[in-house]
Amino acid sequence: QVHLVESGGGSVQAGGSLRLSCAASGRTFSSYTMGWFRQAPGKEREFVAGISRSGRSTFYANSVKGRFTISRDNAKNTVYLQMNSLKPEDTAVYYCAAESADWSPRLFRATEYDYWGQGTQVTVSS
Repeated sequence: QVHLVESGGGSVQAGGSLRLSCAASGRTFSSYTMGWFRQAPGKEREFVAGISRSGRSTFYANSVKGRFTISRDNAKNTVYLQMNSLKPEDTAVYYCAAESADWSPRLFRATEYDYWGQGTQVTVSS
């Protein structure tokens, strides 16, 4: 059982940077694989980045690879998404998600996650 709250969204210009945070409740944060997903109007929720329980393995959508970095601080029960070189097509509501199983390819799919935050809006203007 985990409650997730995202923060750090906002409006930025193309080429800018933003860091999202997702704070988790409870004392078992390290038992969860964490993911970031995003959903733009009229589109399905899509995988952005994932990180294993330990933080030693990370995974990215091709569209953000080299620009975004996911990390976690288990002592702070927080996962981060550092977003650099932002593009207008990155505009979306960004959600963090938690799944008790450790990373596997199935965790590219939003439907595999047990817990979700409320989302934070990221808007990138050109």
